[in-house]
Amino acid sequence: MIAQELFLGLMLIGLFAGILSGIPAMLAIAGVPLVTALLGSLLGIFDLTFLNFFPARVYGVMSNPLLMAVPLFVLMGVLLERSRLAEDMLGVLARMLGGSPRGMALSVLAFSAIIAASTGIIGATVVMLVLIALPAMRKAGVETRLASGIICASGTLGQIIPPSILLVLLGDQIGNAYLEAQQSAGNFAPDPVSVGDLFAGALLPGLMLVALYAIYIFVRLRPATPPEPRAPSDVTRSEIIACFLPPLLLILSVLGSILSGIATTTEAAGLGAIGALFLAGYRGRGPWRRLRLVISSGVMGTLVLVLLSFSGLDAALFAMLCATLIALGTLAAGLRLAQSGVLTSAVAETIKVSGMVFGIVIAASMLALVFRGFGGDRMVELMMEAVPGGTWGALALVMAVVFLLGFILEAVEIIYIVVPLLGPPILGSDLSPVWFGVLLAMNLQTSFLTPPFGFALFYFRSAAPRDITTTDIYLGVVPFVILQLIGLGVLIAVPELATWLPDLIFR
Repeated sequence: MIAQELFLGLMLIGLFAGILSGIPAMLAIAGVPLVTALLGSLLGIFDLTFLNFFPARVYGVMSNPLLMAVPLFVLMGVLLERSRLAEDMLGVLARMLGGSPRGMALSVLAFSAIIAASTGIIGATVVMLVLIALPAMRKAGVETRLASGIICASGTLGQIIPPSILLVLLGDQIGNAYLEAQQSAGNFAPDPVSVGDLFAGALLPGLMLVALYAIYIFVRLRPATPPEPRAPSDVTRSEIIACFLPPLLLILSVLGSILSGIATTTEAAGLGAIGALFLAGYRGRGPWRRLRLVISSGVMGTLVLVLLSFSGLDAALFAMLCATLIALGTLAAGLRLAQSGVLTSAVAETIKVSGMVFGIVIAASMLALVFRGFGGDRMVELMMEAVPGGTWGALALVMAVVFLLGFILEAVEIIYIVVPLLGPPILGSDLSPVWFGVLLAMNLQTSFLTPPFGFALFYFRSAAPRDITTTDIYLGVVPFVILQLIGLGVLIAVPELATWLPDLIFR
């Protein structure tokens, strides 16, 4: 037993060292456990037959229909980011709220909350905000450190506001771990936990986080003198509708189809990808402007088909006509974007991001197998039982581990390392798995802001002007990390923030 514990400790040390060394994370997550297993086999303390389950696990990952939503949501976000819709939205918001420092900062936050529900891709969102919003905020008089913090924190909202790729991955792992933990506890018919549950559960906490940011910005940028009278806003109603109605309809269609039960997460992700293709194709520049009419027909067909689904009417012939319009609109938008080069770059970015995610998912299967082969699952169970405070003490330990790992690991890596290893003891209790999943999501969001490896900080640094130092960026995000921890504390104290909406919709 002592030898197994020693090997587990060495494996975890080697895992973190491999990830921090700069080699691809998937190679470290799969390679270190494999080497540890081979060494353990030579000493007779590891049974290599455990690795026979690895091909089946890989097949299970690649054939999982839920995980098919990941590349579709990524494609949706990339297409929206390249359609210049975000740039127009921010300009309109800034004019609506005025050019004061407070108005400009709040407009960036409001814009980020909307775009978070549309894209959910941190890199694209943060870089876009740096290029578009940072000069505008600095020109309006927002302090550099505060502007840096607002952009980094706002750019991570897509991880907690649904639809979110992070919630899709968490839903997959929480669902599997909850089912296994409940069956081990003797409950052979537990209520399943779906991604839709997490989407509904994360909605109110996500809005709460936006409210905390807004209160801080409002108080921090309180004007010392009465504001000067400003000229009336020159934003027209048509501009507001043209900028905000398309993405809002897309968000409502994706979330509404999931929460109403008329579409699975993967089907809704497909709807979102097609909708984003329509928006990007319609707004794209270049020749073939007449294709806009065909794209518009596809949009109308999609809206009518969604309305038919919500109404429950049986109109097969009309539905076929709508499907034909959707196919023609998709083809027209695809041709237009392919001609401009947008589609090629969007598909390449989607493949890159999705490949990273699936590589880590597959590598984590090897880690979980080797961990169990050394008896790690039983060791974790005993450790959780020994923690003072029972289930709540174990929950506090998991939250602390996730927060600390956020300083050195990426969120996807944490999900596929922590949830399978530390989640079952928590999920075997009577705590709500949806609440636990949303707690993890909000905790993981801080990993994008905590130095030295916060990805939002990296993306900001790569696009920011040279006069903004790394110290400015780090100090700028500190208040927002504190606000996230306050939000986490509120969610722990009031679990109904995460459980009320899923119970209302699904149960």
